[in-house]
Parts: sequence; C-alpha cells; structure tokens
Amino acid sequence: MTRTVTSTERALAALRELILHGQFAAGARLGEVELAERLGVSRTPVREALTRLAAEGLVELVPNRGARVASWSVAELEGVFDLRSALEPRLTGLAVPRAAPDDVAVLDELAERMLAVGLPGAHQDLDALVPLNRQFHGRLVVIADQPALATALAGAIHAPIQLRNFHAYDEASLRRSLAHHVEIVAAIRAGDPAWAQAVMTAHIHNARAVMLRAAREQEAP
Repeated sequence: MTRTVTSTERALAALRELILHGQFAAGARLGEVELAERLGVSRTPVREALTRLAAEGLVELVPNRGARVASWSVAELEGVFDLRSALEPRLTGLAVPRAAPDDVAVLDELAERMLAVGLPGAHQDLDALVPLNRQFHGRLVVIADQPALATALAGAIHAPIQLRNFHAYDEASLRRSLAHHVEIVAAIRAGDPAWAQAVMTAHIHNARAVMLRAAREQEAP
C-alpha cells in the first residue's frame, strides 16, 4: 500500500529544500501567507512545517515576529567546527575497518557523482552537491556504528552545516573539497584509518575556512 503524503509533509519537504539550496538568506522572514501561496497549500500546513523546521534548527520562531531562517554568528560556527573536528574524523577512522565492499562502492559512486556535478564546466550544478555531500558524510557515520558519537555530531552541527551551500566556495576550495571525498574512499579501500582520519580533518578545516569567511562578510557593517 502506498502511503498518502500529507500537505504538511509536502510543505516541509519543499521548504527544507528551498532553505538548504539558499533560496532564502540567513535571517530572512518566512511569512505564512506568502509561503502558502508559493507552495499552493493553506497556511496550516505551512505553520506546522515551520514548527518542525524550527525543531531541526533550520528556522527560528520569534514571538510576535514570526519565523525566520536561522542565522549563525562567527563565534557559533567556530564552536561547531571545533566539535566537528573532534568527532567526525574519529568516526571516519572507525568506519574504515567496518566498511564492507558495498559501502566502499556506494561511497565511491557518491564521490564520483560529486566530481561530475561540482567541477567547473558546462555540467556544474552546485545545488546538486548538497544532497550528495549529505549522503556521503551520513554513510560514513552509519558505517562507523557509534550511536553516541553520531548523536553528538548530528545534534551540534545539523543546522549550520546543512545551511551551507557550495556557492560560497571559491574554485580552489571547491576542488579541494571534492578531491577529499575521493581520497577518503581511497583510504578506506586501503584499510588505513589514520589516512582516512587525516583527510577528513583537512576536509573539515577547508569547509571551516569557507564558512567563517562567508559569516564574517555577513557580519561586516
């Protein structure tokens, strides 16, 4: 039996993608009436979707002022990346001995697809990188099979990392990021946890530099 998708679920999925793809800037007001018209639903599903997005950390609900896209200060992002640097390389190293051939094949395919849509050229699609990147990093966490570490990582970084889009990357930073994914797969295939952990550390520091630069530009008067 096929499950019926509700209006709230449709609104939730549509709004989440609009935010993640940068259609609404950080701090932008999210009016229920305007969103309902844009999505072709009533205000009730929009209101429920905004509440659920607030629970995910993608939206801020301000009393008497409505909903806004969540924004993150330089200091908050520095804290996020400090935690990510402590946890995600560790999870990546732990994933290496646990990765089955099917896992390596999936990660390899994701890394190659990211190269195909991310490298400069006629076929570049930076928005398409977002879900592929999410799948790659998520797969590593699943393979590592460390629920406590995974929960700590997800709870701390979900919103600010998800809000990242690749339009903030200059070409050199983007090429480094894409190459890191390929090298992580090579390290896993070689069965080398230290190599995989080191590359993930470099990958996070590359993203940190990009996001902090963008945040500082937003905070500048």
